[in-house]
Amino acid sequence: MGFLRIFKTKTFLLLFLGVSFLFILLGAAFTYYIVSGIPPVYELEDYSPSLTTKVFDKNNNLIYEFSVEKRQLVPLADIPVDIQNAVIAMEDREFFEHSGFSIKGIFRALMSDILTGKAAQGGSTLTQQLSRGVFLSKEKKLIRKIREIFLAVQIEHAFSKQEILQLYLNEIYMGEGAYGVKTAAKRYFDKDLQDLTLGESAMLIGVIPLPSRYNPFSSPEQAKIRRSLVLNSMLEMGFITEDEAKQANAEPLPTKKGSASKPGLYFIEHIRRILEPKYGFDTFWKGGLNIYTTIDIEKQAIAEKILDEKLNEYDKKIAENLGIELVDDSIAKEEGMGEQEENKEENAEEPKEKPDYPKLQGAFYMRDVKTGAIRVMVGGRNYEESRFNRVTQAKRQPGSSFKPYVWMAALEKGYTPTSTIRDLDMVFYFDGKNWNMFDEAKDQYSLALASQPFMYTKDFDVWAPKNFGGNSSGLSTLRRALELSKNLVAINLIDAVTPKRVIDVARRAGIKSSLPNAPALALGSAVVTLEEHLNALSTFANKGVQVDDYSIERVEDSNGRVLERHIPFEKQAFTPQDAYLLINMMKGVVARGTGGAARALGRPIAGKTGTSQNHRDMWFIGMTPSYAAGAWMGYDDDTSQESGKWTGGGTVAPWWTSIMQELLKDEPIEDFPVPDGIEYVFVNPETGKLALPADRNKFLEAFKKGTAPSSF
Repeated sequence: MGFLRIFKTKTFLLLFLGVSFLFILLGAAFTYYIVSGIPPVYELEDYSPSLTTKVFDKNNNLIYEFSVEKRQLVPLADIPVDIQNAVIAMEDREFFEHSGFSIKGIFRALMSDILTGKAAQGGSTLTQQLSRGVFLSKEKKLIRKIREIFLAVQIEHAFSKQEILQLYLNEIYMGEGAYGVKTAAKRYFDKDLQDLTLGESAMLIGVIPLPSRYNPFSSPEQAKIRRSLVLNSMLEMGFITEDEAKQANAEPLPTKKGSASKPGLYFIEHIRRILEPKYGFDTFWKGGLNIYTTIDIEKQAIAEKILDEKLNEYDKKIAENLGIELVDDSIAKEEGMGEQEENKEENAEEPKEKPDYPKLQGAFYMRDVKTGAIRVMVGGRNYEESRFNRVTQAKRQPGSSFKPYVWMAALEKGYTPTSTIRDLDMVFYFDGKNWNMFDEAKDQYSLALASQPFMYTKDFDVWAPKNFGGNSSGLSTLRRALELSKNLVAINLIDAVTPKRVIDVARRAGIKSSLPNAPALALGSAVVTLEEHLNALSTFANKGVQVDDYSIERVEDSNGRVLERHIPFEKQAFTPQDAYLLINMMKGVVARGTGGAARALGRPIAGKTGTSQNHRDMWFIGMTPSYAAGAWMGYDDDTSQESGKWTGGGTVAPWWTSIMQELLKDEPIEDFPVPDGIEYVFVNPETGKLALPADRNKFLEAFKKGTAPSSF
C-alpha cells in the first residue's frame, strides 16, 4: 500500500509538472505570438505617416497638396492649448499619470462589452490609440487589444508625454479625409490652427470617436451635443470657466466645408497626369514630394474669374435671343427639394418644360514665349463641374487661326508681304485621289458652268470655299489678306505651295496632331489642341526658335533631393527673317484687321482670329515678345454659336483682351526686335508696289533684303 501511495504521488507530481510545463510552453508561445506582432517601438522615432506632396507656383507659393490622408504635421508648441486640454479632458483624463494603459478604463470597456454584447473602442488611452493608429490594424480583436497595451507601454518608456501628445494630435483621423488637427481645422472651418476659437476647438475634438456620426455638416445636432460634452469635461477639469463654456456653446457650427475650389485645378490635374505614372501611386501620393512648377497662381486666379464672367454674359445674351430663362443650378440645389415637392401637385395640370440649352465653355492658356513655361492654364469654367481640360485634351478646328502656317510656307517659297494673290471664287473637285481646282474659269458664271457636270455625280466631291461675308476683291496682298482673314487667298496660297509644305511648316512649329493633305487645311479643317496650337504659333514670336511647353521646374523628394529638373531644349525651326515678316503681318491683324479688339491693350500685339466651320469654335491667339496667350470658346457638344453670327474676333478677342489687360498691366511695353537682314520700304498697300511720293496711304513694309518691290 505504501508503495502504491508513493507511486500515485510521483505520478501526480509528474503529471502536475508536465501540465505546468505545457502551460509555460503555451504561455511562452502565446507571448511570443503577441510580441512578434508588435513592431519595434524605435520605428516611431522615424515614423512618418503618409506625407503630403506639395505643389508650388513660380514664386514658390504653396498652391496645392496631394495626399491620400490629408495631413499636416505641426509641433505641439503650435497647437492651441484649448485643443490639448480638450483632448485630455475628453479622451484620457489620466494621461499624465498612467504608464500607457488604464486598468479602470479597460475594466469599464470590458463591462460595456459584456452588457452590450459588442466590442467597443472605449477604454483606450491616448497612447493606446496612437499605437493602434500607427502600427496596428483597426480590427476590434482581443489579440490586437493586448498588443496595443504592450506597445503602449513601450511607447511610454521611449517617449515623453509631450512627444506622445504631439504625435497623437498629428495622427488622429478627424473625418472629411483629414488626419491631424491642422488639416481638420482647415477642412471644417477654413482656418489656420492658431485662429480657432474655444468652441471650434471643442467641436474638433468631439468628432474623434465617430467622425461620421458627429460631423457638423451632416449631423449638426449630434455635433452640438458632442461639443457641449467636450466643454463640460473641460469645465470639470478646471481648464475653462462657466462663462467661457457658455460662450463657446453659443458659437455657430460650420455650415460650409473649407474651400476645395482653388485656382489652377486644371493645371494641378495636368501635373498629376505627368508625374503620377512616372513615380508611381505611393511615391506621388504618400512620399512627400515637393513639385516646383511654372504657373503664376495670381495671374491664374484673375484669368479664371474674368473668363467665367465674360462667358456668363454671353450665356445671358443667348438666353435672351432664344427666349429662354437661365436657371442657376447652385441656387436650385440650395433651395432644396422640399419646395419642389410642395409645388408638384399645384403644377401637375400644367407641366412646364425646361429648355435644355448647353452652357458655353471656354479655355485660356498663357506661356512664356522664350522658355515655353506655362504661366496660366484655364481648362474650363468650373473644374468641379467638368474636369475635362479644354487646353490639353480638347481637339477642335482652329479655323482661320491656322492661316499663319500657310503664310509661313509662302514666305519660305519666296513670297513677300506685298505679293498679290487671287481673291476670287473657286471650286475644287476630288477625283478619289487628289483635290483639283477649276482654274480655267475667270468669272463666276464660267466657273459655275465648268463645275456643273461634277455637282451631281457620286464620283466627285465638290467644294466651293467662300470669304466670310461672301465678298471677293479680285487681288489682295499677302499682308492685307491675313489682316482681313481672306479664305480665298488662303486656298490659292495652299494650292500654290502645296498642303504638304504647309504640313511641314506646322510640324516644325510644334503641331503634333494629324493634318489632312487637302486644300481645306488652309482654313483650319484639322483638329488641334489649344496647347499645341499656341506652342506652335509662339515659335514665330520667338524668332523662329521652337521651344516646347513645360510645367515643372523641378521635383524634390521629402529630404530635398532633386529627382528631376527641367532642361531647356530649343531648335531653330525657321529663319529669324521669315519669322519676323510673319509676326509683322500678324501685328496688322490687331492694328487694322479682325483682331482689332486687342488694340485696347495699347501695346504691340501679333494676333490671329479663328472661326471654325459652322461657327462651332471661336479662337483668338495673341503674342508679345515675352508672352503668348490663346483663348477658345465653344460648346462641348459642337453646337453652332449664335446661329452662325459670331466670330472669334467679335467674341473671344474682347474677353482675351480683358484678361490680358490685367495679366500684362505690370509688364513693360515692348515690340518685336528686328533681326539682321530686314529692310523697310514704303509701299502702296493696295497694289503692293513702291509708293509714289504723292500716295497718301503709303505703308512702311518690312522685307528680307533684296526682295522689296522695285517698280511703282
